[in-house]
Amino acid sequence: MLRFQVQGMSCGHCVAAITKAVQAVDAKAQVQVDLAGKSVSVEGSDLKDAIATAIADAGYEVLAA
Repeated sequence: MLRFQVQGMSCGHCVAAITKAVQAVDAKAQVQVDLAGKSVSVEGSDLKDAIATAIADAGYEVLAA
């Protein structure tokens, strides 16, 4: 499982945008977004760098991966 610390998430739209961005890289990835914990967990993928880039390209700051 991959985990990312992500800033700038605050609502359901953020969850949907991040999920869509991750699944554009790996359609089979299972995405869990924790708004309170400012984290994104991705299961079923090992494309760490590509997923971090996709989250950043969606407009969110990835602090740590």
